[in-house]
Amino acid sequence: MASSRFTHWLQVPRIADPVDRRNAPMLQLVLLALGTLPPALWLYRIFGTQIPWRAGETVSLSASLLISAIALWSVVLIRRGRFQWAIRQLMVLVAVILVASYALSGLGAHIFEMPVQVMWLFIAGMMIGRKALWAMYGAIALALLLGATHDTVKGIEEARHTFGDAVIRCVMFLLIALVIDRSVAALRESLKEALAHGEELERANLQLRDEIGARERAQALLLHAQKMEAVGRMASGLAHDFGHLLTLVNGHAYNALHAGSDAERHEALDGVRAAATRATAHVRKLMHFSRRDPALAETFDAAEVIAGIGPMLRQTLGARIRLDLQLPTTPVPVRFDREQLVLVLLNLAANAADALPDGGQVTVSLRTAANGAVEIVVVDDGPGVPEALRERIFEPFFTTKPEDRGTGLGLAVARDLVEAAGGRLTLGPADAGAAFLLHLPPAAQPAGQAPAADDADDDETAALATR
Repeated sequence: MASSRFTHWLQVPRIADPVDRRNAPMLQLVLLALGTLPPALWLYRIFGTQIPWRAGETVSLSASLLISAIALWSVVLIRRGRFQWAIRQLMVLVAVILVASYALSGLGAHIFEMPVQVMWLFIAGMMIGRKALWAMYGAIALALLLGATHDTVKGIEEARHTFGDAVIRCVMFLLIALVIDRSVAALRESLKEALAHGEELERANLQLRDEIGARERAQALLLHAQKMEAVGRMASGLAHDFGHLLTLVNGHAYNALHAGSDAERHEALDGVRAAATRATAHVRKLMHFSRRDPALAETFDAAEVIAGIGPMLRQTLGARIRLDLQLPTTPVPVRFDREQLVLVLLNLAANAADALPDGGQVTVSLRTAANGAVEIVVVDDGPGVPEALRERIFEPFFTTKPEDRGTGLGLAVARDLVEAAGGRLTLGPADAGAAFLLHLPPAAQPAGQAPAADDADDDETAALATR
């Protein structure tokens, strides 16, 4: 736990540069070590060893303690977010102190702390750059030569020994500086390649975005063209449908005006009302497709509603088609939009009328399935739906009628209404004619939850068996 808190403390979010921010924890550890370990080593040198105090070690001790103090001050600067200022200030002061200390106390007085000086090369190369690395190496080499000169002048050792020792140490530090330089160069080259690769990926990403944008614009244009084509087909079908309905209205109105008896007049007016009913179904269908009016779900008796629209269904089917309503005597509560249920049934009746131009029979049955769902089956004895078209009959704008007839929206809108309420509208097996099955949620089932598939399939089979 304490280690985790210390690691978190080493993070310095206020440092702006991301590389410096990553280097800050490690550098702080190094500086804390430089600020505490050299004084501890000097304490050990003074109190833990029996080695006599050498000439110049007092200067070396003073320089070491000064560097430790500067290291701790650099930690304070880093904590304040001034990373580069702290590291550059540290390197300059360390270089000056090293040169002055070696010049004043000689080479032998600093043998005890020479391993620590490798750290300055590492910090300069890794934290600042190549120029700082070689500047620090130059300072160390100069300090070694000045220390050798001091020892020679003072007669501490012979010149060939001191300068030989200084040259050997210069070569050692040179090898260390070369290793650091090459390592830093390799890291910077890798970083440069990574940045170049990142820029290349960014350019590729921008190009891909442009291509995606162009493709989306092309798709939008294509979709607009398809919509215009669909609107054209729909307008053509509507023109024919409403033209046909207006022709029927005019014809029946003419017959009503010239009727020879009340019975003929009533028959003509029934024809006018049937044509108006089919026109109303078209209008509702178009309003739902264009505006997506919200459903007003309510609980009502499905048997009562179907029985109530029986006359509308008969008018939609026409005089040559018989309508058989098979409704239970007990209420069948269902939760749905009453007007939408009427629209769905009128659409199915209109499709059945188109499938039976020479007359026939349409049966509408209502029952409660075993799983509680309400099931309405609309069956006609026409030619049925060809197998090749069964998968497409619910597609918007798809119709088997001539191009100038129909809109292809009836079944698509009907299925959309039923599914929005949590039900299903399917086409049953094509044994004879067409059988459309509506599964609606009962009054006790929340809208939006479709009946179980297995139970629904069993109900479909049972319903079709009664045909």
